[in-house]
Amino acid sequence: MGRLSVHCVVLAILCALTSEYASNADTNMPNCSQNDLQALTDFKNGLKDPRNRLSSWQGSNCCQWQGISCDNSTGAVVTIDLRDPYPMAFDTSSRYASWNLSGELRSSLIKLKSLQYLDLSTNTFNDTLIPEFLGSLENLRYLNLSKSGFSGAVPSSLGNLSRLQYLDVSTELFGLSADSLEWVTGLVSLKYLAMNSVDLSLVGTKWSGVLNKLPNLTELHLQSCGLTGPIPLIKTVNLTSLAVLDLSFNDFNSKFPDWLVNISTLVHVDLSNCTIPACLGKLQNLTILSLAGNELNGTLPESFGLLSELDTFDVSSNNLIGSISEVHFSRLTKLKILHLSSNSFNLNVSANWIPPFQVRSLDMGSCHLGPFFPSWLETQKEVMFLDFSNASIAGSIPNWFWDISANLSLVNVSFNQLQGQLPNPLNVAPFADIDFSSNIFEGLIPLPVVEIALLDLSNNRFSGFVPENISESMPNLIFLSLSGNHLTGEIPASIGKMMSLQVLDLSNNNITGIIPSSIGNCSVLKVLDLRNNNMSGQIPESLGHLQQLQSLHLCTNKFTGNLPSSFLNLSSLETLVLEDNKFSGDIPLLLGDGFGSLKILSLRSNAFSGEIPSKLSNLQSLQVLDLAENNLTGSIPGSLGDLQAMAREQNLMKYPLYGKYRGLYYEESVIVNIKGQSREYTKNLPLVTGIDLSGNNLSGVFPEELTRLSGLVVLNLSRNHITGQIPVNISSLHQLESLDLSSNDLSGRIPSTMSTLSFLGYLNLSDNNFSGMIPQLGQMTTFPESAYSGNPSLCGIPLPVKCPDDDNSNKRGSVDDQNGNGDEFIDKWFYLTLGLGYAAGLLLPILILSIRKPWSDAYFGFVDKIVDRWLLRVQKKRPINRRNQPTRRG
Repeated sequence: MGRLSVHCVVLAILCALTSEYASNADTNMPNCSQNDLQALTDFKNGLKDPRNRLSSWQGSNCCQWQGISCDNSTGAVVTIDLRDPYPMAFDTSSRYASWNLSGELRSSLIKLKSLQYLDLSTNTFNDTLIPEFLGSLENLRYLNLSKSGFSGAVPSSLGNLSRLQYLDVSTELFGLSADSLEWVTGLVSLKYLAMNSVDLSLVGTKWSGVLNKLPNLTELHLQSCGLTGPIPLIKTVNLTSLAVLDLSFNDFNSKFPDWLVNISTLVHVDLSNCTIPACLGKLQNLTILSLAGNELNGTLPESFGLLSELDTFDVSSNNLIGSISEVHFSRLTKLKILHLSSNSFNLNVSANWIPPFQVRSLDMGSCHLGPFFPSWLETQKEVMFLDFSNASIAGSIPNWFWDISANLSLVNVSFNQLQGQLPNPLNVAPFADIDFSSNIFEGLIPLPVVEIALLDLSNNRFSGFVPENISESMPNLIFLSLSGNHLTGEIPASIGKMMSLQVLDLSNNNITGIIPSSIGNCSVLKVLDLRNNNMSGQIPESLGHLQQLQSLHLCTNKFTGNLPSSFLNLSSLETLVLEDNKFSGDIPLLLGDGFGSLKILSLRSNAFSGEIPSKLSNLQSLQVLDLAENNLTGSIPGSLGDLQAMAREQNLMKYPLYGKYRGLYYEESVIVNIKGQSREYTKNLPLVTGIDLSGNNLSGVFPEELTRLSGLVVLNLSRNHITGQIPVNISSLHQLESLDLSSNDLSGRIPSTMSTLSFLGYLNLSDNNFSGMIPQLGQMTTFPESAYSGNPSLCGIPLPVKCPDDDNSNKRGSVDDQNGNGDEFIDKWFYLTLGLGYAAGLLLPILILSIRKPWSDAYFGFVDKIVDRWLLRVQKKRPINRRNQPTRRG
């Protein structure tokens, strides 16, 4: 069975499921029942429909509504198809995101007794549980909930759907989970099962035995599910219809399962962490073999060359070594997709060797192809996807390369040593993606009229201006990155004509001038990154038109003024970094309104003045607040203790994938000052929570309310005029890793409770007015002298100043009162009352017994009996104890 046959099988399933449910516009068709009409109306009322996709859902004949199909004879509703109308165009954060449905899935669907087909895929039901009631739709044959933002556990009630043939609950970023797959055995009719990225880490090794009970299963997709351990042995294989098996990007520690070789129907195998066996050649019908994204070791066996039906071979992102030569490819005449990237292969073929296959997708990044551009590529006229990144290629790109580019859709030759100028004009056919990043090309960027969707020329040595005609040359561009070059001049106003642009990254250049107001026309822009340039002027009002903007970086430029009032429209904003500019005036109050998604706010190193607005406490998603190096005055508002995202530990890695396109995306990064130094955070940014108010003119006391932020990792209040004492309940900040309170006017003792901050790795209390002894407990004993210097009344290790009466001080240091004041009078009174109590407890019984002789006789008689019994018991045990004693030798 070839690859085409697999597609035919799947197509046949879908056709069988949908042919009888196809929409029928015949006006003679009976109306749907009143019961079905009411059920669908109630279901619609629970949905949020920003683009009015369900506008046709009105009137009495629901069989004519968009997405609804009915049985031709009875008029009963059998199909609900509400999938995103643009599921493959872009990711869910794209310009079509507003087409997505969200809201509540109401149980009124149960009333649709004849429902057989339900597709809600690629919508945005964020943080919504998959309803249990779906397991009651007993006639359901097709259920697709994939990539719709559902969270929580996959309900086991789905196992009641004994007629179900197609089930897809694939998700992203482990939004869904299941601790058992036993419920799957109830799906006795199942032919297609996809649970990609569903967290199955708690399932253990029983998954294969469960799935082996589904004899009709044709396709199984469990990619990126967190499966671990060895792939279990199946003694009797019942998967006699299995054609496609995808277990890639898991964490198996296993050999290639030999039982797979006995499934003659297999045409697509995609596994993880398996050694490649010599018996691989037995899978004669195999057309797709993918072992990508694992920890594979060893070499590619020669038996690989026996897979004459192979269409796709992907072992990218492994640890494979050794040479690949003609013997591996001589019989592979049908090969079209070859991915060998991110290994240590050495392509050992003759210079004039011509591969027998016609490649469409060729990915050999991080292999050793050098020292020159591969000459054999000249014969591959059908290549569409080309990745030669980090492949040790030097020299220049040959002219013939541009002659084979008629079908190219992606080119990535990044991280090589290519040099020279690109042909200008570049005589190429339309590319969909180009990535020449991290090479050493020089000269201007050639721009023919092409249909590029992704252009990444970042981290090179390109010079000159941002091309004026870029919008005409690339009108459908989604992703544009020219960062890390030597570009000069201004951003052309024509940039505003790029209506599909989601990511614009011009950072780390020498661009001058102002932000063109025309950028406000890029209505689907998600990311605008202009950091580290020489731009000036004010932020244009038109930037407030970018209602889908999620990340805005303008730092390290020369921008002036303040935020325009139109910023109130940026309700989707998650990152706002304006540091190191010349912004002035009060911190805008508008930042406390309507920014429910804002996670990063950095206004550092500007000229902002006035007080910190208490309204910033409305930013309930805020994880990083950096207002350092400004001219702020007044006290620190206690309302900052209400920042909810900082009050909980950040343990979820929800990394933002802005502008994701064909596996490439904009990588969010933010500089955070932690532990006395600047550190750039990228993929681990979601785990960082911090407040930095250093280098201002703030006064008042350390707000005790800040100790409610138990998830805080970084707190820096240094170089201000803060007075008072450190709150004793600072120990509530149990996630704190970096604390800097230096160069203030704080006083009193250092609370001994700080010793419980077990994660604290950096502490700076220098240049204050602290007094007394440094607590000699826990974490407080691990910091250097510099952490405490500049406090004349402070003493004890690690300072060279010895505390007077160290012995008593050490004793007192461990029993300080909560405020750390150690009042001497209270200590003396405590010991005095302790002595008096001891004396009273001892003398009072003696005095009473001496007065009443009968009481005395009875008391001491009772004591005598207890002592006699104890001595008798000891004497009985003494011989045994002697026998058990070891012999002493003199």
